Amino acid sequence: MLIRKHNLLDGSAIPTSEITPQAKYEQYKRLSRRGLLTGAGAVAATALGADRIADLLAPSNRVHASTKLETVKSPLTTTGEQLTTLQDVTHYNNFYEFGVDKSQPAQNAGTLPTRPWTIKVSGLVKAPKTFDIDTLLKLHPLEERVYRHRCVERWSMVIPWVGYSLSELTKQCEPLATAKYVQFLSYFDPKVEKWWSESGIRWPYSEGLRMDEAMNPLTLLTFGLYGDILPNQNGAPVRLTVPWKYGYKSAKSIVAIKFLSSQPPTSWNDQAPDEYGFYSNVNPNHDHPRWSQKYERRIGQAFYAQQRTTLMFNGYTDQVGSLYSGMDLNRYY
Repeated sequence: MLIRKHNLLDGSAIPTSEITPQAKYEQYKRLSRRGLLTGAGAVAATALGADRIADLLAPSNRVHASTKLETVKSPLTTTGEQLTTLQDVTHYNNFYEFGVDKSQPAQNAGTLPTRPWTIKVSGLVKAPKTFDIDTLLKLHPLEERVYRHRCVERWSMVIPWVGYSLSELTKQCEPLATAKYVQFLSYFDPKVEKWWSESGIRWPYSEGLRMDEAMNPLTLLTFGLYGDILPNQNGAPVRLTVPWKYGYKSAKSIVAIKFLSSQPPTSWNDQAPDEYGFYSNVNPNHDHPRWSQKYERRIGQAFYAQQRTTLMFNGYTDQVGSLYSGMDLNRYY
């Protein structure tokens, strides 16, 4: 049995990766009949779907004895938005180290080694430091925050991320007063990420924020989604989530943080500076050279509800608009 969907708004067909294969559907039914999914577990399984069950059972995803994260409620969460399904969040991804097609990261990122994992801090700090991932997980209570996620390619999602404000880690790094920017470098090993050459990007992947952007409470140091640890294809074991910027600003699988006095090089800005600016704030009034940014397509919504108007700063103007007061956002895009 195949569960089919309508074509997308732009007329292209839904990728086959978004269609539930019969084998996984049959696997879900067999698991249910065996009584593994009872009571509250059955309710959760229904919400997650057959693909999620199969993924959790796959050996490549058994990173820990438990994948669940303990969270507290966050006042910074976005309300009134329908969540994008876990299936779509984990199977429609940009992670070019593991393939340029949206379905490839879910297929290929199982090779990413997420333990042991450290983040090295250097640059304009009181002293260089190295943080172990398990130390970072205990640094501050983990919060679940629902954020809109907007991609420069005009698609969007609503995701319940798990983490805490990056500012909590930044304080532990003890940056000097001369530090004006923060650079983030992602894990890179060409023997593991064998698809790196398909994109033409200079590796390792680099991203950066101005210091006041990094210290904004919305900037999330992210360890999970939907209450579980991050899947590899979503940037395990630790990534950024900067909800008012296009998705590529939220660096995945971070291994190094550098505090700098000047603006750092960033991967997409280096690749095509006329298309991808350093700031990359979601801005419906500044179009990409090859398409309008006035509209977006919400992944997983019913066909008639997918297209919607793009919000300035992705809807977070009240929280971040003052950061760019007086700036020409067509020049500093």
